[in-house]
Amino acid sequence: GWASEGLGSSGKNRRVCHAAARLEMGSLWQQFNRLGTEMIVTKAGRRMFPTFQVKLSGLDPLADYVLLMDFIPLDDKRYRWGHSLGDAGVGEQILVVLSPSCPPPRYAFHSSSWLAAGRADPAAPGRVHFHPDSPAKGAQWMRQIVSFDKLKLTNNLLDDNGHIILNSMHRYQPRFHVVLVDPRRDSERFAHQNFKSFSFPETQFMAVTAYQNHRITQLKIASNPFAKGFRDGDPEP
Repeated sequence: GWASEGLGSSGKNRRVCHAAARLEMGSLWQQFNRLGTEMIVTKAGRRMFPTFQVKLSGLDPLADYVLLMDFIPLDDKRYRWGHSLGDAGVGEQILVVLSPSCPPPRYAFHSSSWLAAGRADPAAPGRVHFHPDSPAKGAQWMRQIVSFDKLKLTNNLLDDNGHIILNSMHRYQPRFHVVLVDPRRDSERFAHQNFKSFSFPETQFMAVTAYQNHRITQLKIASNPFAKGFRDGDPEP
């Protein structure tokens, strides 16, 4: 369904207060989220998969809007992918028979999962990504699916290409913002009224320089139409 859960609509401009956004490919995002989504970050910048796409409604067809995204840390921790003894059903289980000659046999489940590994690194420079079609009329934004397929993630703190800078092994929540282009001369006075933000929990992810969970790798290859080269041995899903 439609999500208009962003930051509350009270006190918002009437041209944004009714805005609603539906996440596209929601079932695919949920599949990744159940496994623990990972997104590759590289020095040169890497596109997200799944791509962040939304369908908009409730905009004023004749008003101009700017659409943008940013990414906020989910917590103050750094993580590592590691093995720990745990219960069946957690992470990736490898059955190890410890004493096969003594009935009943005992088993240890070696689980691979994300483990907190200390406090987060200093925050990367905060950046936003403007949709390249911005600004555009509400009618144009609502006519088709809005795709942020040009957005790239990098771990290069000195990036000068405008990519989103993230720390590897940290968790992030993408956020989507609809901003009304206010024609009034003193529009900055109304800036807090002229936007609406949306956050979809199923789009949370761990930034990584290489996939840690092989199930994520398998799902990316299986579901990414551009991963043919990766299937053939090119590591660029």
